[in-house]
Amino acid sequence: MNTYICLLRGINVGGHRKIKMADLKALFTSLGYTEVVTYIQSGNIVFKSHEKDIDEVTTVLKKTIVDTYGFELPVFVLTRKMLTQVYENYALSLEYIESSYFTLLHTIPSTEHKALVNNLELPNEHFVATQNCVYLYPEKGYGKAKATNTFFEKKLSVVATTRNYKTIVKLLELSS
Repeated sequence: MNTYICLLRGINVGGHRKIKMADLKALFTSLGYTEVVTYIQSGNIVFKSHEKDIDEVTTVLKKTIVDTYGFELPVFVLTRKMLTQVYENYALSLEYIESSYFTLLHTIPSTEHKALVNNLELPNEHFVATQNCVYLYPEKGYGKAKATNTFFEKKLSVVATTRNYKTIVKLLELSS
């Protein structure tokens, strides 16, 4: 059995794309996944599957969500090892980590786009783009940050989803 972590982007935000976590858990279970656990209302699911191909799992989940709920949304499927690497490769000062955000990238951005982002400076915002994550510490909080998920998607020309430190740690705990 393989343990996976699924991150859905853009559900239950501002009353749009509503999916109850109990329904999401039932949906994953109906697909044959086991030990399904959801965490908070923003689309974080830990589950086990016999399937070894992450792309296949992602494709099945995307199609099932469209068929069930009638809308498309970015679906990120990671192994625990992949999320652990993102966590362990934190690229900012460790003094910031507990107030940081992790913008996970669906694809690897070009070297040029990464360089562009890494050369940007925004007041009170610290960030570093890597091949699979942008590590962000907004001094005044994420709600006031200019460097948001959408900002990084546009600058890096990739699809992304952002989670805070607490969520990353909890997902690692739930997947162990």
